[in-house]
Parts: sequence; C-alpha cells; structure tokens
Amino acid sequence: MMPIEELRGMLSQAFPGDDVRLSSPMGDDNHFQCLIISDRFDGKTMVERHQMVYAALGDAMREAVHALALKTYTPSQWSKLAGTA
Repeated sequence: MMPIEELRGMLSQAFPGDDVRLSSPMGDDNHFQCLIISDRFDGKTMVERHQMVYAALGDAMREAVHALALKTYTPSQWSKLAGTA
C-alpha cells in the first residue's frame, strides 16, 4: 500500500502544471482511478500515454498499486468530452 497523496505527488511531479486527478474509490490505497489531462499526450496512442503514467509511478506500479484505472486526454479531447468546446 502507498498513501494516495504520495502517488498524487509522483504524478504531479511527472506532469507539472497538468490536471492530475487521483482517487481511491474503495478507500483502501490499493485501487485507484486516475484522470490526467495533458498536452504531453498529444500525438501519443493510448498505450503510450499509459506507459508514461506507469513510468512516472515506477516501482509503485509493481509493489503498491493493485489496480489503476486510467483515463488520459489532451486538453482539446477533454474539452470536447466535457462539452466545453
């Protein structure tokens, strides 16, 4: 287990200035949902985006995180999805 704030810090450091949202819906610090909105994802496939997140979490992905549901968007994708475009 790893405290959610520690994971959030790792992601915020890897994606500075980007919108990083992390929650633990089960409240167990093992299962997480993550939404990241970043220009860094522009031109990347979903697999490449997820690999970027996994790299940011490093060993935590092998040791502390049991499950991670990821949603990764560019700002333009997010604005279309959110209906603000």
